[in-house]
Amino acid sequence: MNHRKRGLAICLTAAGLLLAGALLAGSPGRTESVQEAMRDAVLHDVNRVSLLGLKEVNPGLISAFAVTAILLAAAACVRVFAVPRFRLVPGRLQLALEEAVGLFDRMARTSSPHRNGFLGLYIFSAGAYIFVGTLFELLGLQAVTVHGHPITLPAPLSDVNAAIALGCLSYLVILSGGIAGSGARGIGKTLKEFSLPISMSFRLFGALLSGLLVTELVYYFVSLSFVLPVVVGVLFTLLHALIQTYVLTMLTALYYGEVSEPAHKKQ
Repeated sequence: MNHRKRGLAICLTAAGLLLAGALLAGSPGRTESVQEAMRDAVLHDVNRVSLLGLKEVNPGLISAFAVTAILLAAAACVRVFAVPRFRLVPGRLQLALEEAVGLFDRMARTSSPHRNGFLGLYIFSAGAYIFVGTLFELLGLQAVTVHGHPITLPAPLSDVNAAIALGCLSYLVILSGGIAGSGARGIGKTLKEFSLPISMSFRLFGALLSGLLVTELVYYFVSLSFVLPVVVGVLFTLLHALIQTYVLTMLTALYYGEVSEPAHKKQ
């Protein structure tokens, strides 16, 4: 107990010293205002990066390629090295993987009892991409803009184009479930929810962007940029990763189950 109190006292003292030093140091000159910094965090029209020297793109696109490569490499490693070693009595890795797969499989079976094979695969893939893509910004990977300035790669879905693409893809999956379950009637039931891809896209984009803007705002002021951004960034990122993964996968599963239900079952 004494060791814990001593360690806590040391941490609090170090944090207090860092905060006092930050307040005494003040804020140096900035090359851009806080409005410009936050505007570029939304639109990415200033800090653009070069894609293999071919085209200037948003840094979110580079993040999307990196997250996709990470997921594919992780899937290949699991399939080659982990799956052949699975046993009847699972270890920690096997238990974690089975629980993750089972979570989305149960979600698919509960929401769509008639057609859930492809639905389980899709919401697992979408959930993994949202979760890993949101946590990607915690890595702090750097890129160089076309103007020669360093920039931290953001989460892929903090770019509105990526959020719209994922929302529209989820809507197409829901539409495919309607066609498979009810044919032409399924198309009509799906097209009734014409605002669904817009709401899903902007809900995802707005939630992730809010965390990015709060972190940018905290980092902008040197007097707050020593201890507080670590807490704010980690908490916002973890919270948004969990919430947005659950929200999008649950909405996709619910609407898919609704439109794929056979007509005679509803009668």
